[in-house]
Amino acid sequence: MDIRYPATVEVQIDGTYLVQFVDLPDTFTEGQTKEEALFNATEVLSAMLAWRLDESKDVPAPSRKIKGAHYIAPDAKTQAAMLLRLARGERTLSDLARALETSWPAAKRLEDPTHWPSLKTLDRAAAALGKRLVLTLE
Repeated sequence: MDIRYPATVEVQIDGTYLVQFVDLPDTFTEGQTKEEALFNATEVLSAMLAWRLDESKDVPAPSRKIKGAHYIAPDAKTQAAMLLRLARGERTLSDLARALETSWPAAKRLEDPTHWPSLKTLDRAAAALGKRLVLTLE
């Protein structure tokens, strides 16, 4: 699954750039240049998604095919936490912990966007959920 959220970029009257996320209306940022604004957008997106995950708030799926939008991905930790939570679906963390032969707190950390799980752990968790870990670099 590709986790990239569409965002619009608008030049403001003062020449700064405003970035607003289509699916997260309370998530926006700006920058002096377009590049700075898009960099800031990755940071604010990661922070907002991490907050939603931490607070067990609803995390909307990213919209697709929004004309003129920039598609922005959150940081790797946040993506990993979101992907595992989505892959787990209706299964409990206890089920995941049993499948991984680990503790419930260790399984819970896998969905913590502030935690850096190892690739080995991510691969094992993906396999336990009937998935396959695929990495890309951009």
